[in-house]
Amino acid sequence: MKYTTYLFTCFWALFVCIHSVDAQRRIIMNNPANKLQLAEYAIASLYVDTLNEAKMVESAIIKMLEQLDPHSTYSTPKEVKELTEPLQGKFDGIGIQFNMVEDTLLVIQPVSGGPSEKVGILAGDRIVQVGDSIIAGVKLSTDKIMSMLRGPKGTLVKVKVLRRGVNDLLDFTIKRDKIPVFSLDASYLIDKRVGYIKVNRFGATTHKEFMEALQSLQKKGMKDLILDLQGNGGGYLEAAIDIANEFLDKKELIVYTVGRRNPRSEFQAKGNGQFKTGRLIVLIDEYSASASEIVTGAVQDWDRAVVVGRRSFGKGLVQRPIDLPDGSMIRLTVARYYTPSGRCIQKPYEKGIKDYNQDLINRYNSGEMMSADSIHFPDSLKYLTQRLQRPVYGGGGIMPDYYVPVDTTVYTKYHRQMSLQGLLLKYHFQLVDSHRKEWTDKYKNFDEFSRKFTISDEMMQRLVAMGKEEKIEYADEAEYQKSVPLMKLQLKALIARDLWDMSEYYQVINESNESVQKALELLKEKDFEKLLLKKNR
Repeated sequence: MKYTTYLFTCFWALFVCIHSVDAQRRIIMNNPANKLQLAEYAIASLYVDTLNEAKMVESAIIKMLEQLDPHSTYSTPKEVKELTEPLQGKFDGIGIQFNMVEDTLLVIQPVSGGPSEKVGILAGDRIVQVGDSIIAGVKLSTDKIMSMLRGPKGTLVKVKVLRRGVNDLLDFTIKRDKIPVFSLDASYLIDKRVGYIKVNRFGATTHKEFMEALQSLQKKGMKDLILDLQGNGGGYLEAAIDIANEFLDKKELIVYTVGRRNPRSEFQAKGNGQFKTGRLIVLIDEYSASASEIVTGAVQDWDRAVVVGRRSFGKGLVQRPIDLPDGSMIRLTVARYYTPSGRCIQKPYEKGIKDYNQDLINRYNSGEMMSADSIHFPDSLKYLTQRLQRPVYGGGGIMPDYYVPVDTTVYTKYHRQMSLQGLLLKYHFQLVDSHRKEWTDKYKNFDEFSRKFTISDEMMQRLVAMGKEEKIEYADEAEYQKSVPLMKLQLKALIARDLWDMSEYYQVINESNESVQKALELLKEKDFEKLLLKKNR
């Protein structure tokens, strides 16, 4: 009996084992990943024609990611390099700011202390040859020219330069080096107590640049700050947290993330910020996204800042980079960003990528860009700020406290055509090229230029003549006169940029920036808490 029982037990164990192995095999074979791998192997091995297997796999990856969300993406090795360079804050090259004017590379400015400046390249120079290749007048793409000028640190590149007033071409041999990519476009004092800092992206060097600008302005007497995040498409989470930390008290929540496989993760202020008490106004618009929205949402939810502008983009999905063996990368969405009050930053994308990509156009068509009255939020999207219990709304993006509509009245058809044809840029290059020495001798500093320099009517008539050559004529004198103030301001700003730098450009152009002007108006109110409670949507 015992022996029979033993045999039965062994038989049953063997049966269970075989059944288990068979079940496991079925599970493995039915695994979607194996199915995909088998399909790819079959196509690569048996398909009737020769095919590019790498391209086929790449297409499959892209198609899979398209089924997920708008921000899960695939990048080729080249695209990875192009995407990461601006955020890393440096690249290898010769160190010039340039623009293509009539198929010629015109040096706007050599980077201060960079390789080109060291060998004597000057603003206004035209690079006509790189190595043995002529680049002037041959309609090369900007990307192609950049690839010729860039190269590994320490390598040499020979260029020939045409310089105004010099008959022969000048030869330069430039040793490539690390070139900084700056995150700040501008920092300056608007008046004795109001500072202005514009951040164009959140990269590896953003916090360092911001602190240098902040401390410099504080030394000059700054008490209030306008932080301009208009057009800032985001960047590194760490940079956003570091910037927000400068405004908040210890342990105040900056942002948290939640995902299906990622439990709630919180990021709090350390309490060592350098601007925790001064009045703060943050400017945003429909192109402010991701890291910009993290900073804005944090200071708004803690009632630390007044937010001015238009509803931000609404990019609140967290991507994790996954490096692939060939240098390509998948950026896979793994979580969502939430502001301290619990608002999800991400706007809806359930209707598909096509509808998602049309969102900004839909905002224009619905009237949102022109009037706050067209924006309505259901009570289900209502949240309360942390300190003053003010109502703020979710549903995607950050809604400003004080709404500033797009000013369509200053942009005439004539101005639009001149801008689209690039004539304002082209004409300002001609002006700077012809008058650089005259103007730098006449205006010893930017303040003097700002006060005294004007675009003359004679200059404007030459611009009009350029427009006529390009078949651009204004319909009537009234339309032209309406276009003149903005075109004059833009030309002056571009000239200021070329004679000095981007900060000077923004000092001029911000005279027409409605959000900046609104911020200055609000800062006249002494009771900052009253501004927060009043609001104007």
